[in-house]
Amino acid sequence: MGDQVSLSAGIGNFHDCVALACERGLGIELMAFSLPSVLDGEWRALEHEYRAALADVPGKLSIHGPFMDLVSGSPDERINMVSYGRYEHVIRIADLLGVQQVVLHANYIGLLHNEVYRQGWHQRNVDFWGPLGDYARAYGVAVAIENMWEFDPAIIGNLLQELNHPHLKACIDVGHASLFSDPDVTFDDWLETLAPWVIELHMNNNNGVMDEHHGFDWEQGVLDYARLLPRLRAMLSETVMVLEMDRIQDMKASLRYFDL
Repeated sequence: MGDQVSLSAGIGNFHDCVALACERGLGIELMAFSLPSVLDGEWRALEHEYRAALADVPGKLSIHGPFMDLVSGSPDERINMVSYGRYEHVIRIADLLGVQQVVLHANYIGLLHNEVYRQGWHQRNVDFWGPLGDYARAYGVAVAIENMWEFDPAIIGNLLQELNHPHLKACIDVGHASLFSDPDVTFDDWLETLAPWVIELHMNNNNGVMDEHHGFDWEQGVLDYARLLPRLRAMLSETVMVLEMDRIQDMKASLRYFDL
């Protein structure tokens, strides 16, 4: 069986991504419904447009949910209500589109390494994600919690282990893990810790300083996907690999690394 690869399709390149996906047997991850302007605007019209365009896409379909300024498990219940409402909304949109996978950020404040914050964050997020997992189950959707600022994979791993919910999974962002992990944390640590729950990977290249979304062959990139991919295939053979890149040209050029 070959690699399961999806393209990260934004509003500006959606139709080009769909055409490439149909040509190469790929999936699509929709980015439009991560935007507040869409969720508070003409999302129904966009949903209808997308549903028709996605009908012939041969690969996996997923949605990247909203993330800007959202916090799960906040000490402020009003913030939780806003975040929870946004997440519920995108789960319902996934159901309308026939999409079974939604990616949401864990939103841990990475600069806070003290144990009091970590313990409090863990319990508040158990309380937050458990009901959201039940909500997702009612719509037949799996929620993949993605690492962003988390410096230790056990932050998400411990959460998913305690929740033990069939509709709460993990998404490893390779670039984020490289940029924001503690110095003694390796990428193998991320794989080994989160392997029981990973259903998706986000893949791109960066310069080791900024969270940029370049192609695998970017001349300033610090990530060596020729070395990483065999390890990813060995550990996560059924996982969807999403090319989360800004330019479709970079996605197209990066396809040579995969078994398609």
